[in-house]
Amino acid sequence: MKYSHLFFTSTIVCIMMSSLQSCRETDKTVVEVYETSAGGNALMKIETVSKAENPISIKINPDEKFQTITGFGGSFTEASAHLLNKLSNANRQKILNAYFSEEGANYSLTRTHINSCDFSLSNYAYAMKAGDTNLDSFSIEPDRADLIPMIKEAMRISKDGFKIIASPWTAPPWMKDNNDWRGGKLLPQYNNTWALYFSKYLEAYQKEGINIWGVTVENEPLGNNNNWESMHYTPEEMTSFVKDYLGPQLEKSGHAEIKILGYDQNRGEELEHWANVMYKDEASSKYFDGMAVHWYASTYDYFPASLQHTYKLAPSKHIINTEACIDADVPHWKDDNWYWSKEATDWGWDWASEKEKYLHPKYVPVFRYANDIIGCLNNHVDGWVDWNMVLNKQGGPNWFKNWCTAPVIVDEEKDEVYFTPLYYTMAHFSKFIRPGAVRIGFENPDKELMVTAAQNPDGSVAIVVFNPSETEKPFTVSLKNKTVNAKINGKAIQTIVIKNSL
Repeated sequence: MKYSHLFFTSTIVCIMMSSLQSCRETDKTVVEVYETSAGGNALMKIETVSKAENPISIKINPDEKFQTITGFGGSFTEASAHLLNKLSNANRQKILNAYFSEEGANYSLTRTHINSCDFSLSNYAYAMKAGDTNLDSFSIEPDRADLIPMIKEAMRISKDGFKIIASPWTAPPWMKDNNDWRGGKLLPQYNNTWALYFSKYLEAYQKEGINIWGVTVENEPLGNNNNWESMHYTPEEMTSFVKDYLGPQLEKSGHAEIKILGYDQNRGEELEHWANVMYKDEASSKYFDGMAVHWYASTYDYFPASLQHTYKLAPSKHIINTEACIDADVPHWKDDNWYWSKEATDWGWDWASEKEKYLHPKYVPVFRYANDIIGCLNNHVDGWVDWNMVLNKQGGPNWFKNWCTAPVIVDEEKDEVYFTPLYYTMAHFSKFIRPGAVRIGFENPDKELMVTAAQNPDGSVAIVVFNPSETEKPFTVSLKNKTVNAKINGKAIQTIVIKNSL
């Protein structure tokens, strides 16, 4: 991709004192426009256009400020790491550079799993000796073959670094009331041991040179029909565990800076209920730094009411989407059209109850990503993390055979790599809206276009526009005394970056 600059002079950028006087470089606005579309653009830098007749007028208001952005990215899983180790070094580097370099998507927020998860090759924990309450047998050895090398290599590539959220799917079975990887609850006599487990994990990763930014208490505490690793909590149980055990343990062990995120499951009514319990009072909310959410409750609804409710209860705390993926579908290999077509189905297509079926119609994969990320940002979500970074043509590997799609698909046998349109969609946010950016206000009169905007720490403003319609749409973006003329193709997502903007 070539990064030549386009210059747009403001209407009041300089006053000519003589015909020989020129504007200074700092008096000019640099505008870059990138588009991904069903027509074949893949984060392509495109030229701006002349003003069209009756364009849509999008007005940006940088004085209206909302949440500070934590970041965007994907997840380090054993499945992804294992696949990278099976590729040639050239393709391994190609993928990691695409995700973590400045030239690529420049991911800034990631997630990984504590113990095994459904996208592991087998069930494992770091302390398998029953009754080992002091965790003398604790070891992260299972992560050394694949997972840790992937994280370390990504760290070497990333210039700005990235944050890591770590999540357990389950405690070791011997700590649970059903002695099983799936389902069940933590036995009360192991509350202290399980809290200590988090500290041991953080310390072990620190020794590897990997600093964990935050943890979620439990992935999907409501359960997953006991399909794969899980452990159940009610909101009251999780709140008590954090208040009485996990929070104090992290303080005692010198890890008070670690962010603790609660819930870690789908948006909607359940999110509101959990927020009510977690943020009931100062004592219950003391150790919680925010809320983790997933997108699986619907293929189109991002549940703004539940996000707004959560934000209003605790406006100073994080709301981070920690997991999303095109589930229940085997990846379509080198078929960009499928990712732009209304053909995908999710688990709810088959499994949802009759009263919830309406939430799970067929959908367009790219649309689902763009719609959800923009909808989340516009409702106070400050971070958005995708699921697996890399999967194979089957949508694995994983021990449960819980196939799904990732932004990058590989054929490990033939050493081939396919960057799906989902990769480029993610990059529209991760590459151009950087950590520390502040979401800002806008006016958009067009009901079909989705828009969000953020001002980066360097002063640049990134505006993301999503057009799900079939029709090309001309528009203008106005930012104080500057106006950019643009047009967006039908079925496209576009990012406009305005530098030297204010």
